[in-house]
Amino acid sequence: MEINEAIISKIVEKVKLCEEEIGKGIIGQKDIIRQVIMGILSGGNMLLEGVPGLGKTQLVKTISKVFDMSFSRIQFTPDLMPADVVGTNLVIKQGDKSVFEFEKGPIFANLVLADEINRATPKTQSALLEAMQEKTVTVGKSTYILPQPFMVLATQNPIEMEGTYPLPEAQLDRFLFKLDVKFPNLNELMDIMDITVINKKVELNRVVTGEEVIEMRNVIKEIPIAEPVKEYALKVLLATHPELEDSPEVTKKYVNVGASPRGAQAIFNTARVRAIMEGRFNVSFDDIKAVAYPALRHRIFLNFEGITEGITSDMVISRILEEIKVV
Repeated sequence: MEINEAIISKIVEKVKLCEEEIGKGIIGQKDIIRQVIMGILSGGNMLLEGVPGLGKTQLVKTISKVFDMSFSRIQFTPDLMPADVVGTNLVIKQGDKSVFEFEKGPIFANLVLADEINRATPKTQSALLEAMQEKTVTVGKSTYILPQPFMVLATQNPIEMEGTYPLPEAQLDRFLFKLDVKFPNLNELMDIMDITVINKKVELNRVVTGEEVIEMRNVIKEIPIAEPVKEYALKVLLATHPELEDSPEVTKKYVNVGASPRGAQAIFNTARVRAIMEGRFNVSFDDIKAVAYPALRHRIFLNFEGITEGITSDMVISRILEEIKVV
């Protein structure tokens, strides 16, 4: 597809409208809203982490209204079974015969909210793996294609760990972004009280359809990335690996396992979206730096020393970005 200024302007206008509409239902969290939109336009799954009551679930519900797509919510609990997620074969009576008929589960939607994903057992968590990576579901010997576009937006609570099952590294790697939802400031809290306590009604308009999202993705894939910018992004990724000789000191001291190649794919894809959201035709070094945090923070695993000293993945990424010089 040939990219021109008119196409870029149309996408930028649509994105601004989406941000404005989502902002009506979600007070503050502008960076999170922007990053979620970036994830949607990149075609990736996202993990939202934050303490209870910060509006993670409400954010996903609001997005489903602004993006005219089918939506389903799965409340993850310890007794949730894989069949409750993907669906199951039911025995249906047809005259004298009994036949199997597949009953689709809540995973068959464009936008799936996996609420408190770390409360389900690993067996149920793994039911999402194929859907998140392949966009298909296999039940018995049959494989079913999920509706397009398809995304999983999962939430988890980082403080209450009793009775939870931390996501394994392989599943974390399937998430394009991990977003840290911060506590609102005073003005934002005042506005939140107006909407929730005073019961002020907010009307949300549908701005973008699923078909338009797919069209936007096709345009975004054509945004070029210059070789020096690609090289810089890959150097940042390699710098998360402590086993490499030229890794920064912070990585060798505090990191156990570095980011996978999926991390580089996430950086490239979302940096393109950020560039187009800024109205540019090419990816800059600043785009790489901006998306490095949400794309890599869940792909860097700290060692014992890092955990005991209170080091976070974001601290490591920040030091890496300081040390890797722009060519």
